[in-house]
Amino acid sequence: MKTRDTIFPAGRHELYAAHKYSAAIRSVDLLFVSGQVGSRTDGAPEPEFEAQVRLAFENLKATLEAGGCGLGDIVDVTTFHTDPEKQFATVLAVKDEIFPAAPYPNWTAVGVNWLAGFDFEIKVIARIPG
Repeated sequence: MKTRDTIFPAGRHELYAAHKYSAAIRSVDLLFVSGQVGSRTDGAPEPEFEAQVRLAFENLKATLEAGGCGLGDIVDVTTFHTDPEKQFATVLAVKDEIFPAAPYPNWTAVGVNWLAGFDFEIKVIARIPG
């Protein structure tokens, strides 16, 4: 019995192929989504920080939808920040738009010094409905 399937959203396949990873893995009733960044369709980073964060969430949403989930199915979030002290207020403002009411998913924020040219990354685990 196959217990995991790879999931890819429409577009952005070259980014995954270039770095040799799957956008998400479905295992039984869980979807494990790889770190999503604010990459444009050509794989380049969105230069303005808030726009990059918003695009990362849009890319996350597309990956969740490809796996049969939505933002409300997320149970665990990990975000990565290249300059948390300067970026956190912007990230929180966008996050509050995405998750406006309880129950909120678990959330861990990690400061890092490199994200392959990006300044924000988000990875999640979601429960697949049904």
